Formats: sequence, C-alpha cells, structure tokens
Amino acid sequence: MKYRPQESEDGIVLTPDSPAGASVIWLHGLGADGYDFVPIVSELGLPAEAAVRFVFPHAPVRSVTINNGMRMRAWYDITGVDIGAREDAAGVRESAVTVERLIEREREAGLAANHIIIAGFSQGGAIALYAGLRHAEALAGVLALSTYLPLRSELAQAAAANRSTPILMCHGRFDPIIPYAVGEGSRDLLRAHGYAVDWRGYDMQHEVCRAEIAAIGAWLAERYGAASVRSSSSAK
Repeated sequence: MKYRPQESEDGIVLTPDSPAGASVIWLHGLGADGYDFVPIVSELGLPAEAAVRFVFPHAPVRSVTINNGMRMRAWYDITGVDIGAREDAAGVRESAVTVERLIEREREAGLAANHIIIAGFSQGGAIALYAGLRHAEALAGVLALSTYLPLRSELAQAAAANRSTPILMCHGRFDPIIPYAVGEGSRDLLRAHGYAVDWRGYDMQHEVCRAEIAAIGAWLAERYGAASVRSSSSAK
C-alpha cells in the first residue's frame, strides 16, 4: 500500500491511495512527536484492501515535572517515578478531548466509529486506553504499547459502548520506565471489569521489537477484516 503523507502543525497523516475504509489514530510517547511511529506503517504488512489511514498527532509542548520542568511534547505532566501517584488528571482529560476531536474528524471524513482504532505508546498508550474506553460509540479496537491505565479509580465511568472492544496490550519484560508488573496490573484491572484484553509480553525494554510489530500488524488486519463486514450506516 502506498501512502500520501500530509504534514501540519498538528501532526502527520498517511492517506492510502485508495479511499480510506478505516483509520488508526496513533499517539506517541513522552518527548517524541508524531513522526516517531510513521516508519512502522510499512512494516505492519497490512493488506492493500484494508486501505487504512494513519493519523499521528503531535502532543502539545508543556513543562514536565519529572524532567526538571523541561518543556517537551507530552500528553500530560508526570510528577514522579511512582506511576499512579499524583497523576495529572487535568492533563489526561485534556488529551482525551484531543482524541475525541480526532475521532470526530475521521467520522466527518466518512468513517464509522467501529472502523477507527486508537493506539499509543507509553504516555500515548495511557491516553489511548483512557480516551478509547470513554468514547460514546464502539470503536474497532484500542492498541496500548508499553503503558498503563491512568486514573484507575475512574474506570467505572467508562462508556458501556466499548466494554467489548478488543484491546491489545504489549509490554517489555525488562521495561525500566513502566515496569512489566505495572502493565500487568492494568491488564488485570481491565479484565476484572470485563474488558477483552489480549496481552503480549516481549523480551525487550521500553521500546518496540520486530515480533511485536508483526503481532500488531496481524491484530490490525484481523480488526479491519471484521470491521469490513460490519455496517457503516453510522458514518456521517
């Protein structure tokens, strides 16, 4: 599949040559930008008929407490190494609103909600989980890489529409940034609330590896193979 890259101040969009029938909104990690995961698209091995549009937004630039207040692209502030303590709830919710706007843009482009996947790595994965589970319509899936569920106490407030939405969580067993056990804890909490979490562990640190990319490609192809037979009547 060939893509036409479109760049703006908000991020990068890879549009397939044929009319897009699905999309992935992919959020980068702390200190990176929308370009970070662009190279992975060509490695996913997606079938051309899937015609997936990839949206890679830039996080806003903000001061990050754990990095001595340095300003960098971040979806929310991080105050310390103890994940889950003193969370930047306002920042998480603000970024979730950004994701909602991106979903609405895809809907306005003619895609049904169940043809849209929210993906993210690290901080971006945390926002993908938080925002994806709160969207009012059923999505095609949520992809959460090397990450955790933020604002855990608010999970009960998630929308019922995405209770059965497929979730793929991948994590490095030797991750020094977000420990494997933290990812497992989020997985267990989601499963305890009835979410369908497909968990994959890899012998890596806070990164992605080839085996993981292959698994992501297969999972996306499966999601969009299923989505292609669903009704798109809800598309605007």
